[in-house]
Amino acid sequence: MSPSGAPRRVRAYGGHFLLLAVLTLVTALLITAVPRVADRLTAQGLREYVAAQPVARRDLTYTTEPTVLPRTASRIAAGRAAELATVEARMPPAVRRTVGERWYSAQTGFSRLTGPTLSTGKGLIDLSLRTMTGLPEAATLVDGRWPAEGLGAGDAIEVALAETVAGPLGIRAGSTFDLSILDQDDKPVRQRTVALVGVFRPADPKAGIWDALPSLLRLAAPEGDGEPFLSVGYTSAAGFDAAATSGWPVSFAWRYRVAPDRISPGQLTALVDGLAALERTRPAGLTLTQGVDIPLRRFAESLAAARTLLAVIAAGLLATLAGLILLAARLAARRRQGEYALLRARGGATGTVLGRGLAESLLVLPLAAGVGWLLGGLLPGDGVELRWVLLATLLATLVTPVTALTAGRGGGGRSDLVGGRSPAVRLTAEVTVLAVALLGAFLLRRRGLTLDGTVDPLLVSVPVLLAVAAALVALRAYPWPLRLLSRAAARARGSVAFLGTARAGRAAATGPLIVVVLAVATAAFCGVVAAGIENGRDRAAVRAVPGDVLVEGERFAPDTTDALAALPGVRAVTPLLVETGQRPYADQAGRFGGVGETRVLLVDTARFAEVARRAGVPVTVPDPLRATGAGTAPLPALVSPALADEFTDAGLADPAGRRPAWLDVQGNRLPVRTAATVGEFPLVDRDVTRFVVLPWPALPADAPHPIVPTGFLLAGDRVDPAAVARVVAEGQERYQRAGALTGGERPREAVVTTRSAVRAELGGSGVNGLLVFGFAIGGIGGGVLGLLALAFAVLAGARGRGQVLSRLRTMGLSRRQWRGLLLVELTPLVLVSVLTGAVVGALLPVLLTPVLGLPAFTGGVAVRARFEPGLVAGVLGLAVLAFAFAVAVEAVNNRRMRLGEVLRLGEES
Repeated sequence: MSPSGAPRRVRAYGGHFLLLAVLTLVTALLITAVPRVADRLTAQGLREYVAAQPVARRDLTYTTEPTVLPRTASRIAAGRAAELATVEARMPPAVRRTVGERWYSAQTGFSRLTGPTLSTGKGLIDLSLRTMTGLPEAATLVDGRWPAEGLGAGDAIEVALAETVAGPLGIRAGSTFDLSILDQDDKPVRQRTVALVGVFRPADPKAGIWDALPSLLRLAAPEGDGEPFLSVGYTSAAGFDAAATSGWPVSFAWRYRVAPDRISPGQLTALVDGLAALERTRPAGLTLTQGVDIPLRRFAESLAAARTLLAVIAAGLLATLAGLILLAARLAARRRQGEYALLRARGGATGTVLGRGLAESLLVLPLAAGVGWLLGGLLPGDGVELRWVLLATLLATLVTPVTALTAGRGGGGRSDLVGGRSPAVRLTAEVTVLAVALLGAFLLRRRGLTLDGTVDPLLVSVPVLLAVAAALVALRAYPWPLRLLSRAAARARGSVAFLGTARAGRAAATGPLIVVVLAVATAAFCGVVAAGIENGRDRAAVRAVPGDVLVEGERFAPDTTDALAALPGVRAVTPLLVETGQRPYADQAGRFGGVGETRVLLVDTARFAEVARRAGVPVTVPDPLRATGAGTAPLPALVSPALADEFTDAGLADPAGRRPAWLDVQGNRLPVRTAATVGEFPLVDRDVTRFVVLPWPALPADAPHPIVPTGFLLAGDRVDPAAVARVVAEGQERYQRAGALTGGERPREAVVTTRSAVRAELGGSGVNGLLVFGFAIGGIGGGVLGLLALAFAVLAGARGRGQVLSRLRTMGLSRRQWRGLLLVELTPLVLVSVLTGAVVGALLPVLLTPVLGLPAFTGGVAVRARFEPGLVAGVLGLAVLAFAFAVAVEAVNNRRMRLGEVLRLGEES
């Protein structure tokens, strides 16, 4: 009984201890590796997400208002350049640590540029002079030299232009111009000579230094007819000072770019709080412009939901591994039950049995846990605290002596009766587990998701408790239908069906069945949630682009629709009209109706439905919107709930159309009535709560203005977005040439968006890598561990089945009948465990979806947890695989046993 015999006993039962060691190693590896991989994927996703943001959401820009400085001022540009470090020093530390590049710039207001090489055919040109840090180092001269730092009184201000600006203007280094400030009558009030001394080319046009607006690299188009082109030239600090002291209004800017590689997930909360405090630390006289906090808040919301989801998956896997370790220890203890009974019979106390088991565990399990911890530490990322690995090692080490103690105290009697009277302790425990699971689910739904960045113990424990409770209910329920089948089989010919159903109804695989349900529920949960997220992203993409290509812009010529339809690959086109900020009127005269600003969307319902059908998207046009009529009759409208309430309060847009609301659409007053209330509609952003959707009206001949589209929706295969952009740009130009916008501002450039691009953006950035990792380990790990638990369920009754088989074989049972008996006995166990786990895994997302924050992964679209047909096929495939695995385990186990061994008196299963 000395502990020195522990190595000998470990060698004697090497298979059992090897299984325990592998399970402990996997547990330690999971505890160590999952946080490290998750940290690496989160950091990578955060860097990619921030880097993909537009410039306005990566820069912190401090600016001054344009002002005219006194003529006696000196060292203006150099003096304000020193504030680049001063402004940064006043930032909160969390923000200051993330700043990568920084630039200072000073520029004059735009003024008219004239000269002999600028003919009138080139249009009017306005030039702004800018000096900034780092520009000569970021560009290469292609002609001339850089502006000199020294400048005498009355000398020409030296300027360098980008090649992309000087080329279109047809000017070269050596040209001289006049720079004039004009009054309201376009008469010069101030004038300086400007000399173009150099032309440069950027070393990297995508570098951050060139993102300052107005751009140094482009000749900005006029904002309207008769307006000048806008250009920016680089000058030295001396040249800027000369312009500033000559009466030119000047402004200054300090721009700081957040570096994606300087942001870590651990400092995300502090960074968001620091950005919120920037306005309070802003130096007096400066204006702060920044949008960095917007994407960071969205990422933090997605990260909190992803971490919660990963914690739920990891909890399911760890609970399954804990159950497997317990099952392995129990199986080893049952094989050594005679040894422990003999030890107690010879006077061994409880401490002796515990010490014997502990000595054996200490030789194997801590070493296995250490190997798992070391293997997990090889992965990149920040790992979990060592205390969790130590805690898991301690629990795994104590399992073996505790199960040895219970095995040594095991009594006789049959252990294969489930339906008999249960002990009060077991019944009380089952009722307690069920009550705690239901109470936890209720409290979780009432409280919701916590977003403090920590793991919620209630959220990760409730799914495990619900799976255990469902397994206990299944254990109580499934013997009863088997007994009915057994009675029916007793009246039939043959003994195989009767014996198989009778033994299946008495099988007592409580522990293994619970572990199988846990494992399968974890895998099914991952599959259902992943399918729900993918479906939600598809619906979000369809809501944004309910076709294949969406065009958004200003007014287009009516024949643009036909021009788009003629493009290769286009199968259907529908025009769209979007008007924002419209206030419904109480009458045609334009009397205010008491209703706030509304977004108006006009669709050609027939063409819209055709585009959706050709694109294969699940979009339907409500029947009330299909009604058509003249513009003088109230148009049926789909109205958002918030707007419908305002219409009701104002007494407008009643369903009967007796008192319609009037909307101004491109100068036409259209009467509308409420035909239906809808919470959402394609092409309407989810954050827009007040909108109205109208059918494209047939205006009367005396209508003041024709209605023209402001966008298009296309369906087609391999439609070229560049060709679409070219056609719609020509459509805008044709509308302008028609005279509708003569003398007005130039319309904004049309935006072409494809549904595939929207879908790729939703699924290809942020925490998507973390989600894929979580679903992969949950699905694969749950399936593998479920099969292993099923092997324990088979082995738990293997010796009893072997005894029955041996007795029946001596009575003439054929090998074919034995196979049939095995199939009948194992089928209920496999089906009940796999199907119960699948049902629990499918219902858990329905229960937890409101508290998991899944819309953070789908662009705000609600995630609908559904058991997709593919998942049903997966569950059926898993059941078939599990059944084949169970039969294989039973066959291998039977080959290892001999007839005489299993029939020896006193052997227990």
